[in-house]
Amino acid sequence: MNDVLKTLTDHRSIRSYTDEPVSKTQLDSIIQSVQAAPTSINGQQVTVITVQEKERKKKIAELAGGQPWIEEAPVFLLFCADFNRAKIALEKNGEELAITDGIESILVGSCDVGIALANAMTAAESMGLGIVPIGAVRGQAVELIELLDIPKYVFPVSGLVIGHPANRSAKKPRLPQEAVIHHETYQHDLKAQIDEYDDEIAEYMKERTNGQELRNWSQGITSYYNRVYYPDIRMMLEKQGFKLK
Repeated sequence: MNDVLKTLTDHRSIRSYTDEPVSKTQLDSIIQSVQAAPTSINGQQVTVITVQEKERKKKIAELAGGQPWIEEAPVFLLFCADFNRAKIALEKNGEELAITDGIESILVGSCDVGIALANAMTAAESMGLGIVPIGAVRGQAVELIELLDIPKYVFPVSGLVIGHPANRSAKKPRLPQEAVIHHETYQHDLKAQIDEYDDEIAEYMKERTNGQELRNWSQGITSYYNRVYYPDIRMMLEKQGFKLK
């Protein structure tokens, strides 16, 4: 297994960091990896806002539902889907931006952000840094947009905390490969694999919490997906100029 594969397969989320700063060289390398990621039609629909000022990180931590590692880590990156630059390009050519009238723009922008985010995570972890993605930046997205002065045709998709790990968290088991990789056609009977994985995750949680929690994967997923947990996303997107036709 080469070093790239070792980095990818050894991923774990880190939520405890030392006071050691992330160097400018390290941060520049991460941003270079973001810009190297492929994007739809070379539109480069990704913007990253770097946040290192402590009070601003503290406010972001609050908006993200109270996640102290956002404030404690030296660097927070906000990954946004960005069609503002495309708007400028169309105006240069005497046209008006229309892609944001359709839901395809949300898929394109979010997909591009996901690829860029994966590059950033791999780059950071390859340098021995710890990371944890923050989807909760969408929880109070309007307030976050105001805090970071984000213009129309841009919306936050995910955050990324980066720092030097204070400790290495346990590697979380993944679903059996048979539940994720389907050959030729989709395999519909997945209950046995999910039952197996529920047992594995329950044991993992038991060890991780010294017996305080026995929650399995299905129970964890149910606690989120039995409701629309960020109900204001459509309102935020429309406010940012996306019409979602």
